Amino acid sequence: PTPLTNLRRIQPDYYAKGYEYVDGGLHPKTEEELRVLEGYGGEIIFTPGDIVYSSSRLVETAPPNIAADKLLMLMEAEGLTFGDLRGALAKLVGIRVHVVGDTIVDSYTQCSMIGGMTKTPTLSVRYETREDFTGGAAIVAKHLRAAGGEVVFSTVLGDDALKAQVLKDLEAAGVRCLPIVDPTRPTTNKNAIVVGGYRLVKIDTLDNRSISERVLRQLATQVEGTAVDAVVFSDFRHGIFNRQTIPALIGAIPGNAFRAADSQVASRWGNIIDFKGFDLIAPNEREARFAVADQDSVVRPLGVELFRRAECKTLMLKLGDRGLITFRDRPATDARSFFTIDSFAEQAVDPVGAGDALLAYATLAMVATRNDVIASILGSFAAAVECERDGNVPVTPEDMLTKTRGVERLVLYG
Repeated sequence: PTPLTNLRRIQPDYYAKGYEYVDGGLHPKTEEELRVLEGYGGEIIFTPGDIVYSSSRLVETAPPNIAADKLLMLMEAEGLTFGDLRGALAKLVGIRVHVVGDTIVDSYTQCSMIGGMTKTPTLSVRYETREDFTGGAAIVAKHLRAAGGEVVFSTVLGDDALKAQVLKDLEAAGVRCLPIVDPTRPTTNKNAIVVGGYRLVKIDTLDNRSISERVLRQLATQVEGTAVDAVVFSDFRHGIFNRQTIPALIGAIPGNAFRAADSQVASRWGNIIDFKGFDLIAPNEREARFAVADQDSVVRPLGVELFRRAECKTLMLKLGDRGLITFRDRPATDARSFFTIDSFAEQAVDPVGAGDALLAYATLAMVATRNDVIASILGSFAAAVECERDGNVPVTPEDMLTKTRGVERLVLYG
């Protein structure tokens, strides 16, 4: 039976449809449904679908685990096997990638509590230790190198002690760094003061001014003059990327290079749509909503709209513990124009770095195979591996093979 037949037969008091059915005016078929409802006194409601049911505790107590079944159906529909995934991992070695972006040194200063001042609300803590970790776009470069890529990294650093620390760490990881030293700004540092496992405060040492014309020309020259298979723009909005610099940097990308981008929305606001026409973009849901200024739509219409505006070839929309949904360059009427992959993190410990790992493996897999399903699966597996460990530690091919074997057993034997 058609929806109209069901409405006449059931005559519900309320008939709910998603916001996408009213966006830009009512569809003719929705107007027909509305006339049937008005005929007997019913009402239509357009909703974003985020209703919280009072019985949600019961619903969530034992949710069905269909992640493996969904993955198997996807792979069968695309004619893929786990052997294809392992074969793709072997092809990642030696792919040349140029990463451009802001370096961030993430510091954790461990302290113990002494007490508080009696006259003012001031906490008093005692310094114990401090650890520094190379992050931002630099960790994306390290993930790509750990996966087997030959990585060149262009970034801007201050003329300070952290610069030497970053360069030493990248050299040890096998990343060839082309640093541009700007004595007018510090190396970006975000220092969390931690007491008993709790972060009391974070102290940022940074300069968010746009890079100078001289530095922009140097970066563009590096991008244009480096022969690579892929270019990754990792945007944290700490000076390198903005609306004035992005066109010049995009214009410098070699014509045959695969183009991938990620843009953060955190303490600074990036916009993934600034990287229009790229081969791959990988925002999370918050970044996607920010880019299209949409707080209400459910995920699929949100992704469709972002895919349209970004004019990209592949969009991997990261959904946290719900996995990801990939949109690809196919007609909207094609049932395979998008697909979903659930998260395969067995026990999430720390989600920091999951998006970096996904971007690294998805980019390399797209270059190696030109298959968006293989790239999405490997990217999802890399994110799962990263979630299962503490800290943003680069994911190796050995880690990926172990995860692939584990998921294969789950899919085949339950």
